[in-house]
Amino acid sequence: MINRSREMASPSEPQSRQARAVFLDRDGVINEEVNYLRHADDFRLLPRSARAIRELRRAGFKVIVVTNQSGLARGYFSPEDLVAVHERMRSELARARTGLDGIYICPHHPDESCLCRKPGVLLFQQAAQELGLSLVGSYFVGDKLTDLTPGKALGGRTVLVLTGYGQREVEVAREQGFAPDHVAADLYAAAKWIIDEDSAGL
Repeated sequence: MINRSREMASPSEPQSRQARAVFLDRDGVINEEVNYLRHADDFRLLPRSARAIRELRRAGFKVIVVTNQSGLARGYFSPEDLVAVHERMRSELARARTGLDGIYICPHHPDESCLCRKPGVLLFQQAAQELGLSLVGSYFVGDKLTDLTPGKALGGRTVLVLTGYGQREVEVAREQGFAPDHVAADLYAAAKWIIDEDSAGL
């Protein structure tokens, strides 16, 4: 069963000078939201998402995807299908002269009560251990509160994007009293805010 995969940084881009990361959800953040994305042919990068990743890495951040993929446990797609989707993602990012520093996957059904499914923090801790990251001061970007809750727990900064399910989640955040550190129109706007904040030393 797939647990996680990892892609090392391109040597043409600098390594994180302070060993910090930007953790991204996948669907609705990097690519178009498709309910249980099954086929690589259905993968579509969102506008400006590749540019956002490229600029984050150039700014010195490691960029890591952490994604819940319960479709594996539900039998909606196979491990091979998921590998093909991620190969498509890597290929499209490579064409845009960028890439990812890691992909970490929870393959479990929500009823399994595993520790790796977001909003759990296990996959983030695993990434930090394997890649030598400081989670305090890292950034957590997603279109759902479950993507951001780990950031609050781990001492990071959180950004809710309005792509994917983000518009809906703004209201959910209000109802639950959850305040992201920033709300951005899309991943590129989130990246610009992160880079600007980091440059200002905030």
